[in-house]
Amino acid sequence: MNKLIISILLFLGLFLTGCNATNSSRSSKSVVHKPQIKRIDAVQNKINTMSLDEKIGQLVIVGLDGFAMNNNINNLIKEHKVGGVILFSTNVDNSSQLVKLTNSLKATNHQNKTPLFISVDEEGGQVSRMPSEIKNIPSNKIIGKKNNSNLSYKIGNIIGEELKIFGFNMDFAPVLDINSNINNPVIGDRAFGNNPSIVKKLGIKTMEGMQDNKIIPVVKHFPGHGDTSVDSHVGLPIVNKDLTKLNNFELTPFKEAIKNNVDAIMVSHILLNKIDANYPASMSKIIITDILRKSLKFNGLVITDDMTMAAIIKYNDIGDAAVKSFNAGSDIILVCHEYDNEIKVINSLKTAVKNKLIPEKRLDESIYRILKLKEKYNLNNNIRSSIDINAINDKIETTLRN
Repeated sequence: MNKLIISILLFLGLFLTGCNATNSSRSSKSVVHKPQIKRIDAVQNKINTMSLDEKIGQLVIVGLDGFAMNNNINNLIKEHKVGGVILFSTNVDNSSQLVKLTNSLKATNHQNKTPLFISVDEEGGQVSRMPSEIKNIPSNKIIGKKNNSNLSYKIGNIIGEELKIFGFNMDFAPVLDINSNINNPVIGDRAFGNNPSIVKKLGIKTMEGMQDNKIIPVVKHFPGHGDTSVDSHVGLPIVNKDLTKLNNFELTPFKEAIKNNVDAIMVSHILLNKIDANYPASMSKIIITDILRKSLKFNGLVITDDMTMAAIIKYNDIGDAAVKSFNAGSDIILVCHEYDNEIKVINSLKTAVKNKLIPEKRLDESIYRILKLKEKYNLNNNIRSSIDINAINDKIETTLRN
């Protein structure tokens, strides 16, 4: 009898074990694991298709001579795939000519994968590149005396509208320098004043006015050109301030711009000898990477001031300076004058990548920022049609009168 009971119990144990195994198997089969959907990064995909020449070209914004397309700029766009162009008063004769020029730049770039930054220094006051048919915008100093946020926003918005109708998409403005040195030969009335709070408040509102009109503002001149007594166009300015003093004064408008989602910052050619005694800000890893990127947490585009200025070429080979600037953390090298300078910068950057002086990962980081910003503002090669000068002038008059 006992043997019979034991046999029955063993049989039931085996039966139950088999059922559990079957249920476990069925249960595991019934779990549906959804495949992970990998988000497609269109910008990264585009980078993956780019040649070295196309990547290097994006790192440079160049100037040109005259009022129309010429062989040099044609070659820079078609063969070297430059990422952008900057225009000056010497490129502007009248309204119809200016539209024709920006349209020609876009048409020339049409076969390239990436649209151009078409940029300008349009600050208002003495620094204006607009045709004579357009009414003048007051200087930042005059706007600063009014100390009206709404007015500053409207001024930024009008500047944005002016630039947009002429085919521009980037403006090297507003100026966020604090004009603290009365002997400053280069800033003066280009600043909103000598009060950090006013510069910060009005500068950000001007920036936002431009952004709302789909113009990319590039605030300048980081880390602050207001306390200099030398014009960097003719020499190298030296600022004798440590980081604590900069943080409490010069950097305050730039910090505010970063908090308010500034897209791009221009780095100046000034030597801060208590922070980096070897290199001007535009070539300094301490200034660009350690302070601007890491400490201030700026993830946008870093663009140098014009590398053909005396502050750079008087003391450096322009090709070497461009490579040092890029390795210091810059994304775009601005080369405004002379075709030979532009070609030298492009070739030097390319050689540095080939020789591993610029790591490919570092190159792609900058390309990603550049393409992402172009995508954000929907840059394109669309041609501008006729423009209404009277409409923009009426808007300027109304804003200033009110």
